[in-house]
Parts: sequence; C-alpha cells; structure tokens
Amino acid sequence: MSEWTIDNRITRMTGTQYPIVQAPMGWIARAQLASAVSNAGGLGIIETSSGELENIKGEVLRMRELTDKPFGMNVALAFVRGSNIIDFVIEQGIKFVTTSSGSPKVCTEAFQAAGIKVFHVVPTLELALKAVDAGVDGLVVEGGEGGGFKNPNPVPSMVLLPLIRSRVDVPIIAAGGMVDGATMAAAFAMGAEGIQMGTRMLSCAESPVHAHWKQAVLEATETDTVFLNQQSSPALRALRTKRTAALALQGRIDVMENMTGIQSLYFGGDMEAAIPLCGQVCGRIDDVKAVKDILDETMAGFRGSIQSLSEQYAG
Repeated sequence: MSEWTIDNRITRMTGTQYPIVQAPMGWIARAQLASAVSNAGGLGIIETSSGELENIKGEVLRMRELTDKPFGMNVALAFVRGSNIIDFVIEQGIKFVTTSSGSPKVCTEAFQAAGIKVFHVVPTLELALKAVDAGVDGLVVEGGEGGGFKNPNPVPSMVLLPLIRSRVDVPIIAAGGMVDGATMAAAFAMGAEGIQMGTRMLSCAESPVHAHWKQAVLEATETDTVFLNQQSSPALRALRTKRTAALALQGRIDVMENMTGIQSLYFGGDMEAAIPLCGQVCGRIDDVKAVKDILDETMAGFRGSIQSLSEQYAG
C-alpha cells in the first residue's frame, strides 16, 4: 500500500491526496464509482453527458453521503445545450470542473467567479492554446489512444503531451493510455502533473457496468479497439464487437443512432446493443480490482518507476 502524498498544482487545486482523476464516462461516472475514487485519494468526477440533470443532482447529494472528500463534475457542453448548465453546476457547490465538447469561453469566467477551478479537455495543440486564451486553470490533454469521443485526427499521448507542455504553463492532466504507475511516470516526464483514468475505472470493482463488459475488457488485446466515424465528427474509439467491426467498414456513421441502446449495453450486458467506448489500454488490463487497490498500486508503481530511473540513469 502507498500512503505517499504528492504536493503539486493539481493536488493543491483539487484538495486530493493523489493527482489521479476518474474520467467522466456518461451514465457510469456517478456516485457509486466517483465516491470510491475520492475515498481512495483521487478525484471522482460526476458526468453530465447523459443529459439527465435531475438524476445528476441526486447523484451529487448521494456523493456527499458517501464521501467527505473532494469531487468534481464534467460539463460536456455539446450534450447539455438548452440547459442552464452553468447555474446548475454552481448550485451543486462543485469546486472543480472539467469542460469538454465545446468552447470553455462560454462558462470559464462564470465558474471561476463562483470559486470553481476549470480544466478543459483538449485533443490538439490548437485547441489547447485557445483554451488557455479563454483563461482556464488547466488542461486535460487527451491522447487519441483513449476511449470515447475523439478528434477525427487522433494524436497519441506520447506526441501530444510534450507538444502542449512546450507551449503552455498551466497544469496538465494526461488522459489516454493511463493505467498504472509506469504510465503515470511517463506522463509526468512529459510534463503532466496528474493523470486521468477511463478504461481502468470502467473495469474496476466499483464500476456499475455489467460484468459482461468488464469481462470483454479483460479479454481484449491492445488491437481490439476500432476508430469510428473518422470521416466526420465526432469520431470515437470503441471496443471491437460485431456491431463496431461492421461500423468501421462504413466510414461515416450516425453516432447517436448507434448509441440509443447504450443503457442495455452498460447495465444489461448486451455488448451489441450500442457502441462500447473503450481505450487501447484495454490490452493492459487483466483483472477487476477495487479502486483503492488501483490507486495505491499506481502510486507505488509511480514512485518505484521514478526511483529506478533515477538510480539507473541519474548517476
């Protein structure tokens, strides 16, 4: 077990023990999972991409029953159009927000005036620079190997992260391929001060998804994802199934039409009911673990990695 606490800009902004953030997966990133992450020393995030804001309000209340640790919320701007999302988030008393799927200009100033730190999710240098110009407190730099909705021209973390770090000074949370202490150490070497885990949290013990999906992640190899809708937007990375393999051959697809059965997939275990979003790091996940074990092992592995490198190469 690791009780090592990291003191950097991310942990100071979030109030967490570890600079490890759970990805805001639609319908999945709710109190059951997010509270486990916060209680284990990381930052649990509540999603809004489902658009179910009344249910989300209940999840925030439940979070406060399940944990007294910090947690945040994601504002998926493209999915909550027409709702008064800025006031909604402020009313929840959230102090850390990640924004995605749109321009942070529409909400950053209002959130910051309410004492909320704002990190924007970016898949390219151009969008990172625009977000910094908009005044965000930090960035979630999302490599194309990660699961979920993506830029049609994906750039892997190994290229994107140091590129953006070379041009901005704000704190960075690395996303895409983050799964353990070794990947965390690599991300920090390239300029990150925190990491975000998606597929690893999707497949953890506290994740609410059906056992069939967790088992599919365990059985997947590093080549078992497909990149869909690259000729249009949004593109997305998903686990290879009969449905997604067929969709990959079509080029341009109707993404939302193929997501209508998402809850049957998530919670009913029907892997062909919709598109199962998943990152390439599925090939490195071999077991279902409790969140606390994942975070403790990640921190121990991170410390071991940097110590080993220092001893071997720093003289």
